[in-house]
Amino acid sequence: MSDEVSATDDGANDEADAEHPVVVRDLAVSYGDSTVVEGVDLTLEAGSLVGLVGPNGAGKTTVLRAIRGVVERDAGSVRLDGAPLETLSARAVGRRVASVPQETGLSFAFTVRAVVEMGRTPHRGRFEGPDASDADAVENALARTRTTAFADRPITELSGGERSRVLLARALAQETPALLLDEPTASLDVNHAVETMALIRRLVDDGRAAIAAIHDLEMAARYCDRVVVLANGRVRAAGPPDAVLDADTVHEAFDAEAFVGRAPATGGRAVTAYPSADAAAHRVHVAGVGPETARIVARLGAAGHDLSVGVVPAGDAAALAAADVDATVVSVPPFADVDESAQATAVELAECAAVVVAVTDGSGTLTGAIRERADLVVDTADPPTDETLLARVAAAAGSDA
Repeated sequence: MSDEVSATDDGANDEADAEHPVVVRDLAVSYGDSTVVEGVDLTLEAGSLVGLVGPNGAGKTTVLRAIRGVVERDAGSVRLDGAPLETLSARAVGRRVASVPQETGLSFAFTVRAVVEMGRTPHRGRFEGPDASDADAVENALARTRTTAFADRPITELSGGERSRVLLARALAQETPALLLDEPTASLDVNHAVETMALIRRLVDDGRAAIAAIHDLEMAARYCDRVVVLANGRVRAAGPPDAVLDADTVHEAFDAEAFVGRAPATGGRAVTAYPSADAAAHRVHVAGVGPETARIVARLGAAGHDLSVGVVPAGDAAALAAADVDATVVSVPPFADVDESAQATAVELAECAAVVVAVTDGSGTLTGAIRERADLVVDTADPPTDETLLARVAAAAGSDA
């Protein structure tokens, strides 16, 4: 699976490009005098799911529309199954890619079944009616998206989330080798959002290709094979989620501080974005254990502070968060007493820090020396907000300056 960020379409790649459902080279699109995307390259392979992520206005939807030929390109090329887009009729494009738009745009009272049947249009002649293969494709699409129960209801009576599932069903009925999805989970509740992404993942595993504009970075990390990060109309990074979705890339693309770690439930990337604090970074030592300490470590790490943490039991939530932000960690085995060596190391780190944060949770792991050195004591029964935490750390650092 590959998403080149500098390749050009010079003719030498024709044979290789013919093997892929979608190939975009050096794409540029503008609206009037405003350039929306420029220099965008990506290759979508069969059996792969590519996530397009980036802030609002980055050009994600424009890229998807350009692949379908809905917007005019200023430069670059799009190939579908090896054929240049401009050589294909609308019906031929519809047999190669199916689209799930973010906006439903359905104001007439078509039944759900009728809407899904529209996906079969590229497979029929102008005056041909549906046949058995069309009916099978429609029923299968309804079943896979769990929309059979309201197949005979007018689509105008459905909720936004239900409409989104119907549009996905229409795309599945189209039976194309590639799917283009614009925020496919935006209108869905948590249950249906996960179901939808799992369904897309199964379709990809069965051999289809899919590219999805996704606003949820954790969802992209969990389900996508590769992620393409767009910002200001250009590709900022492309590659496997673990390689691309790091704190620096999120900060550059979204202008936000980020904690990027490992989600314990899924084993995938956990990405938490915060508003930019725009404050000076300091050397901070955090003492405590448990989830609240982990939250504090994550927020301070995202803000750019140079952290040390300890003493903590190995495997504790605070120890895991500390590792994710590359903090210096003083740890002991789980359920073990804090030995003198660990205590001494933690105290030394605390003495070298500009600010010491002590999190009290009654665990008894805080040494007296660190408690005495603490500039900020956090009570887990009444924890500060992120904003208050950062302000208090900045104030404590300033008082020592």
